[in-house]
Amino acid sequence: MNKKTLLSFLFLLVFFSENKAQESKAQDKNNAKKMEWFTDAKLGIFIHWGIYSVKGISESWAFFNNYINHDNYMKQLDGFNAASYQPEEWVKLIKESGAKYSVITTKHHDGVSLWDTKAPNATTTIKHSAAKKDLISPFVKALKASGLKTGLYFSLPDWSYPDYDGFTREHKRYKLAEEPKRWNKYLSYYHKQLDELSANFKPDLLWFDGDWEHSGEEWQAQRVLKGLRSYNPNIIINSRLNGHGDYETPEQGIPVVRPAGDYWELCYTMNDSWGYQPYDYKYKSPNMIVRTLVDCISMGGNLLLDIGPKPDGTLPEQQVKILKGLARWTQKHGEAIYGTRAGIPAGHFNGKTSLSKDHKTLYIYADWTPYDGIFRLKGILSKVKSAKVVGGNSNVEIGKDGTNLTLKINTNAADADVTVLALQFDEALKLEGRTTATVNLSAITKDPAIQQIAAITNALQDGKNPFLNTKLAVDGLGFETEKKTLNPEVYNWITKNAEGLFQTGKGLPEGHYQGNSALSADKKTVYLFVEGKPTGPIALKGIKNKIARIRIVGEGTMMEPEIYNKLYWSAIPGIIYIPVPEDRLDKSLTVIAVLLDGEADLYREKVGAIESNL
Repeated sequence: MNKKTLLSFLFLLVFFSENKAQESKAQDKNNAKKMEWFTDAKLGIFIHWGIYSVKGISESWAFFNNYINHDNYMKQLDGFNAASYQPEEWVKLIKESGAKYSVITTKHHDGVSLWDTKAPNATTTIKHSAAKKDLISPFVKALKASGLKTGLYFSLPDWSYPDYDGFTREHKRYKLAEEPKRWNKYLSYYHKQLDELSANFKPDLLWFDGDWEHSGEEWQAQRVLKGLRSYNPNIIINSRLNGHGDYETPEQGIPVVRPAGDYWELCYTMNDSWGYQPYDYKYKSPNMIVRTLVDCISMGGNLLLDIGPKPDGTLPEQQVKILKGLARWTQKHGEAIYGTRAGIPAGHFNGKTSLSKDHKTLYIYADWTPYDGIFRLKGILSKVKSAKVVGGNSNVEIGKDGTNLTLKINTNAADADVTVLALQFDEALKLEGRTTATVNLSAITKDPAIQQIAAITNALQDGKNPFLNTKLAVDGLGFETEKKTLNPEVYNWITKNAEGLFQTGKGLPEGHYQGNSALSADKKTVYLFVEGKPTGPIALKGIKNKIARIRIVGEGTMMEPEIYNKLYWSAIPGIIYIPVPEDRLDKSLTVIAVLLDGEADLYREKVGAIESNL
């Protein structure tokens, strides 16, 4: 290659590289614009409604897993009457809850279509159920009239369709390689249904499910995307089309670590069931649901909370109660929900946070009430312009010590579920780099007792145990010589809770528990440091171990945890809720010992980012 040819080649290489970079930048910008309403929404309501509600059994899976045979499962069509279905009332309640969009099952894996599909051999509620109605049209009409965004759930598999290859876990109808014509008939059927949903309902979002049964090529994913965009170029699609989608959908388990992608949504049940199951009593409280929403907000994601209507179209009383409880909180704290972005890193506040789009407002969420009314922030470089309790008229007294802030509120201003404070700055918030916390016991004696204890737990969290070179024993003895130099309240707290301080090491990594913690030397006991008065049970995420025993350190009260959303088929641990009796809380700081069945085994897998489908 001569010099002139080489220069021409290099010029073309640079030209095409720059072109590609500009195209990628433009694509990212267009995608961000398309995704803005979704990112701002924060809360959606999922609806699983189908014939499975008649017997109150698992949606589609009941016959797939051979818990009931297919014929008897499909007989539920005769009891699915939708006699009291009032879609306008559903939408009214959804909007009241604070949701900005809703996703309804148009067809689950059982193949029962809830709209008047013209696809050949389709099973529909209008032709085959006691309802004799198209159930999707009136709901979508009411949804659009309300101003909420429309999402449609669509199952890729149809286990009842005669030309679909899958049927039950034990039985397949055919192999694709042996009968490609049957597979093509099915593809034609489901493409027609997607065309109908797009043309008839003009959805803002399409929520696919069941993609694990085939590859993207077998599903003809690219054709699906092209078809959907021909109706709506800005349609948003979830990731369950073999990775061809705009956002990730973790299921049931609240992420421990913030997902890597820009856009994600946790789909989550109120009890352990998606559809209506009358004997599933394991409902979470409104407090738990509010705190789950806050968890999602703090990590820049959305919560898609599920309801399962009864076969007559009414909503279970407990589900309505939860939506009403959620409504109470969202209506009060709207400015700290919608349009926010992920919060600041752990270590600055022992709770959840979020930021406004311009990063000039920091929202802090506290699911506890401090006994002294003071919340503490660390490493804040920017000057606070103003501070307020969101949803109230209470003043916030701001104290400053270097880059550390104290925010004092009237305890009467605290919210029953999560108190929210808004701190406004003149600039985009700047933070001090995270440094390892250390503490010298003799150097903090002039600070208020609660502040001294907070400093101790900060150091323990970071693995800088200030008691290693002291005579403190596991039973609190041997520390008497320190009594004359320490604040009596601090001394009493140390000796009472010595078990959680003696030779303990670094606490749990970010995401498992929102406050400070420490691990015993053998790593089999987690010590949780609980500030103030919690609004509900203490939450622990991502603990693979079985729980052997939980008790309050220094006074022995035993507590029985409740574990939610542990799915037998998923490696993700359930969330552990620990109810703490209010009358056993320590006014300085409560320490809870969680004994595990072995060394702490933590689940910290990230939800993977997906490539934009634009």
